[in-house]
Amino acid sequence: MREQAMILFANDAFYEAFKAGDLSAMEALWARETPIFCAHPGWAPLQGRDEVMESWQAIFEGGGIPQDLRCREPRVVPLGPAHAIVLCYEQVGDALLLATNVFCKEAGHWRLLHHHAGPTQGESGSLGEEPEQKPVQ
Repeated sequence: MREQAMILFANDAFYEAFKAGDLSAMEALWARETPIFCAHPGWAPLQGRDEVMESWQAIFEGGGIPQDLRCREPRVVPLGPAHAIVLCYEQVGDALLLATNVFCKEAGHWRLLHHHAGPTQGESGSLGEEPEQKPVQ
């Protein structure tokens, strides 16, 4: 249960870095010892740290940061002691994408090794109600 919470924390940190346009935070979240991949909607697949990080820099510098981005209904799928998938929806306004975030454990921390987001037939109204966010104390 603790590992799943840590994986969800890493997943949340990814979306917070995305919304903030924080390239250094984004770089810290991605694996360094494991090959990484990324498939942004409408982009060719990206492979390797340089390509993936350059893509995030282009998104951040190009104004492609969705301020109302929300990760909805994340589900952790463990793949053993050092790998896991988080399946979730990315909601921007009323638009909905299906996302797959694959994590690996490096030096005791969960790091992204793959992100893929693309269209889905689901609609934002079909998702469950989000719990009220309470400040961390």
